[in-house]
Amino acid sequence: MQSRTPNDRNVNFALVQGGNATASPAPGKVTAVVAFDRKELSLILNVYGRKVSQGEWRDYAMDFLRERAMFSIYARVSERPLYIVEKTPKLRNRQGQYAVTNQEGRILKRGHDLALVLRVLDPQLAVVGS
Repeated sequence: MQSRTPNDRNVNFALVQGGNATASPAPGKVTAVVAFDRKELSLILNVYGRKVSQGEWRDYAMDFLRERAMFSIYARVSERPLYIVEKTPKLRNRQGQYAVTNQEGRILKRGHDLALVLRVLDPQLAVVGS
């Protein structure tokens, strides 16, 4: 029986599943995706958790796209979202990168500070230092 030494480089790998590999649009180039950071997600989930405990909201979905991130809030699973919290960094220097829209698509609040924008969903909250 022969033993292998660490310097042996004769290793054969077999493909488990063969097939045509699809070429990526730009090899080596990763598409950037907008996402909520930990602080932003914490603010959103605090409001969401309060509304769930009050029985008003039941489900949520998060979508991370190239130009925006969305947190959709549902009252039932199979409906359209009641509210959508959006982060669009491209609008950072204009109206503000955060917006809350309702079921009809109307923008309820837009701004630069997420805590202030989220007050439209839970008006009895007070903003305490940033």
